[in-house]
Amino acid sequence: MQIAVIGRGDCSGEEYAAAETVGRLIAEKGATVCCGGLYGVMEAACRGAKEAGGTTVGVLPDTGDGNPYLDVVIRTGMGHARNVVLVHSADAVIAVGGGYGTLSEIAVALKTGKPIFGLSTWKIEGVRACATPEEAVSLAVRAGRPSRPSRSPRGPGGPA
Repeated sequence: MQIAVIGRGDCSGEEYAAAETVGRLIAEKGATVCCGGLYGVMEAACRGAKEAGGTTVGVLPDTGDGNPYLDVVIRTGMGHARNVVLVHSADAVIAVGGGYGTLSEIAVALKTGKPIFGLSTWKIEGVRACATPEEAVSLAVRAGRPSRPSRSPRGPGGPA
């Protein structure tokens, strides 16, 4: 399961702490943290996930290297358009705080039917407000689609 953590690159200390906890909890549930790959909330979520032994993916707006806690770096060169790629890559979305970039990701999630949970973020119909990182992660994991069944090495028909 892949859970996107979205929020400002220049977040507050409270948002950083919440995102770090969210990242750690996602990793502890065995899910992958996906984010925009930069700093602030994105870095905090990756840092928390890495400290818990998890995997992190950054979908960057440019061709840089992103934050130091990324396992996989996807250099899009797409600017804010990368927000669509990020949301489509996730099974569920958690917004921590956020500005207009976060708002665009929330809009994509709502438009595409992705479950989205928020911590001190935009109050919009369809975004489930959560009181704690624990609540947000628990609900996101429950709402994310179940693991895909493994495929047979011989293709869709299975073993011959």
